Amino acid sequence: MKLAFKPKEIDDHVLKLTVGFVALSLATLTAALSPDPIGSISAAYYAGDWARNIFIGFLFAISSFLFAYNGDSAAEMILSKIAAVAGLGVALFPCRCGQPPNIVTYIHFTSAAIMFAVLACLCVIFYRRARAKGHREAMWRSYIYALCAITIVLVIAVLGIDNFTGNHLGSKMPRLTFYGERAALIAFGISWLVASRAIPFITAPTERVSLLPVAAAKSKN
Repeated sequence: MKLAFKPKEIDDHVLKLTVGFVALSLATLTAALSPDPIGSISAAYYAGDWARNIFIGFLFAISSFLFAYNGDSAAEMILSKIAAVAGLGVALFPCRCGQPPNIVTYIHFTSAAIMFAVLACLCVIFYRRARAKGHREAMWRSYIYALCAITIVLVIAVLGIDNFTGNHLGSKMPRLTFYGERAALIAFGISWLVASRAIPFITAPTERVSLLPVAAAKSKN
């Protein structure tokens, strides 16, 4: 058996795995590197050099990968580009929680809502694709995708209600926005890690992909 080199460009599976890890770590790292508890992930922009760098850098990385992702359908391609633009909006227009709203605040929250809504839609697409395969591992993936989509939608709903009710919920839970954003990012990260088809137990051996730069190839001899 010989080793055949794969193409130099990363494929969709590596892209999904990378995006998943970045999304999972964004909230944790920004909170850990901020000198004080932050009320939202975007507050990390004002919290110091490292927290700001992680906030901006990771969102730009996620947006770049979403721009590069085309998926398996026109819908996935369009949705990923919309999410990428929205992600840039979140990064370029950070806001402080608890401050009087202004144009930056509206752009930030609109971008965040669009980004998370699109990511929920992508979870639904992943869910339907897994259900169509029908085998045991695919069914397990479908359950995870459904849970991730529900989590993201619930976060959008809760934070939206809090915003339109004058921070009624946030007054009782000061870091509500941060916890909601973290939950949505974790759901997003998990769904893309699962979609990478690199995780055992929820990926059948016949569909599991290798992330190494070389792959086994059958010898002609």
